[in-house]
Amino acid sequence: MTETPDLFAQPDLPGEAEAANELMRLARQINRANRLYHAEDAPEIADAEYDALVRRNAQLEAAFPHLIRPDSPSNKVGHDVAASPLGKVRHEVRMMSLDNAFSDEEVEDFVGRVRRFLSLSAEEPVLVTAEDKIDGLSCSLRYEHGRLVRAATRGDGQVGEDVTANVAHIADIVQDLKGDDVPEVFEVRGEVYMEKAAFHALNEALMAEARALAEEKGEPFDESKVRQFANPRNAAAGSLRQKDASVTARRPLRFWAHGWGAASHVPGASQHEVIRRIESWGLPVSPQFRLCHSVEDMLAAYRAIRDGRPDLPFEIDGVVYKIDRLDWQQRLGFVAKAPRWGLAHKFPAERAETTLESIDIQVGRTGKLTPVGRLKPVLVGGVTVTNVTLHNRDEIGRLGVRPGDTVVLQRAGDVIPQIVDNLTREVERDAFPFPDHCPECGSEAVAEEGEVDVRCTGGLICPAQRTERLKHFVSRGALDIEGLGEKTIDEFFAKGWLESPADIFRLRKRREEILALDGWKDKSVDNLLAAVEAKRQPDAARLLFGLGIRHVGAVTARDLMKRFETLPALRALAEQAHAKQGEEAAQAGSDAYSELVSIDGIGPAVVEALGDFFHEEHNRAVWEDILSEVAPPPYVVETVESEVAGKTVVFTGKLETMSRDEAKAQAERLGAKAAGSISAKTDILVAGPGAGSKLKKAADLGIRVIDEAEWARIVEAAG
Repeated sequence: MTETPDLFAQPDLPGEAEAANELMRLARQINRANRLYHAEDAPEIADAEYDALVRRNAQLEAAFPHLIRPDSPSNKVGHDVAASPLGKVRHEVRMMSLDNAFSDEEVEDFVGRVRRFLSLSAEEPVLVTAEDKIDGLSCSLRYEHGRLVRAATRGDGQVGEDVTANVAHIADIVQDLKGDDVPEVFEVRGEVYMEKAAFHALNEALMAEARALAEEKGEPFDESKVRQFANPRNAAAGSLRQKDASVTARRPLRFWAHGWGAASHVPGASQHEVIRRIESWGLPVSPQFRLCHSVEDMLAAYRAIRDGRPDLPFEIDGVVYKIDRLDWQQRLGFVAKAPRWGLAHKFPAERAETTLESIDIQVGRTGKLTPVGRLKPVLVGGVTVTNVTLHNRDEIGRLGVRPGDTVVLQRAGDVIPQIVDNLTREVERDAFPFPDHCPECGSEAVAEEGEVDVRCTGGLICPAQRTERLKHFVSRGALDIEGLGEKTIDEFFAKGWLESPADIFRLRKRREEILALDGWKDKSVDNLLAAVEAKRQPDAARLLFGLGIRHVGAVTARDLMKRFETLPALRALAEQAHAKQGEEAAQAGSDAYSELVSIDGIGPAVVEALGDFFHEEHNRAVWEDILSEVAPPPYVVETVESEVAGKTVVFTGKLETMSRDEAKAQAERLGAKAAGSISAKTDILVAGPGAGSKLKKAADLGIRVIDEAEWARIVEAAG
């Protein structure tokens, strides 16, 4: 009977120490996701991933109830509104969320739990309402004597944001309820949403508005800098939560009701009856709202709503069930943040069939050859998909895809499109010939030992890498030069003005030529040149990272600069480490190599990459050229006062809440030294799950051992 497999039916439970660390990590991840989703309308993970985190948290808390944290997301609804620019509203009746189900069995279990809790016989009918779960923003409308007096978002469930002025511009929300049976006080609860067509039109309007503003200011228009909404839910939330209600007035928002809160009198004895009464007062409800008499009816409603989902003008992500009898709802009550009488049955990721028309190879900043599938356009989850990444050569081999194949497409988490099946794998057709030479520059394309990615060996002579490396060089994590967007770099590169990073600092000589381009005015050119000149003394680690040397990321660049302080000193040792000829050179190279790999965080791959970089004449030319234009000061690490300042810290085992690089960066910021091995000079060992010999050695040496939670406390205490 199962339609969607229950991935969590038999959870893999860790030991107590590992569970405590995992609960800490889950609390941070879920609370961050809640803040980004509810407060900032900028989610960074898909709904499916969020649901998996919540379920894992619930499983661990059920298995280890004594480890439940004060900041557990199980006890929270929505987000804190303390920082909101809108006024606060305290809900008279808390606005709750719903527990989720992902399989037919879980729906059966829900009804079974209700029967057991209420001590119902097997023959007693359990009526349940079902309706589509619209993907919008929860809103409560308080009517007094039939007149709308206040509207509020859910917020954290207890305190929301006052959006009364904003909802006045939503046509679906009537200011006066019609009818003689309207209670003296009645709070209608529902969802503010935006239809898919309106969402796309809004994004197009925002793009046009940004273009017009750039033209008015005489600035170049960079499409990549325009902030658009990611989906209709974000658009609805962002539009409703405007401090200026006139902005909301220009946004095409809709509303429908699905429940109620505070009420001087509830006009009915069942969910079904009250919802129909609300509808009679002039507020819209879901057109798919229905009454189910059995589990079979509930699942039939789920499938009917799911199958009609692509044709709906709005986004939905599941079906909501509620026990119909209100006296039973009252007896069932609540657990933590959800009612026992309600359940959200979520949809799996949507799938669709289409034709893979071609496979193109794109070359990235690091030379990676990424295959991209060009598809016959197909609608998946309300979005028309035309392209899909195939990741690498191995993924093409795993799927066996070739142009002309019929493939099954899925939007993972309803966000990222991916091919999950090839329906014509067995049809006779030549395999896709993955290139062994770069399609941009013709240089050999190879995969390093142990890697699946194929990369162009052309480096800075490859046009694709050159422009992408220039974009990386000016990106936020590198030199962060304002005004040099992707389109501007592409345009200047096409003009022959930007061949290497140093050319950026020679743009001042091209002021008049830039001014002659469409869209550029005196002010925009001067702003760009000023931003460039402000980076004449860049941070050395940012400059090193910006050069895009293989394996030298932002953290590695900082590790190197902490040791060498200046870029010439780093280059000198890297070149020595690469020495191959002559006994003296070989010895110097061996010593230099040993010194480099002794730096915490620097391994053989980094040393080899540095040596290879400086071994190439064109790379040395780029290095010398850029240092003729900029003068980075000696690298200095800024620290804060902490209880571990001046101490040596070693991390071992699996870190649950952060990467090893992030942990070392934290230690550095706290004034500590992050070492890679235990010695008598070690002061603290931070031990995660799987800690082995280092833990035993620390015990033998009498070194203080703490877990990741205690390390997090130290970091938080330092601010």
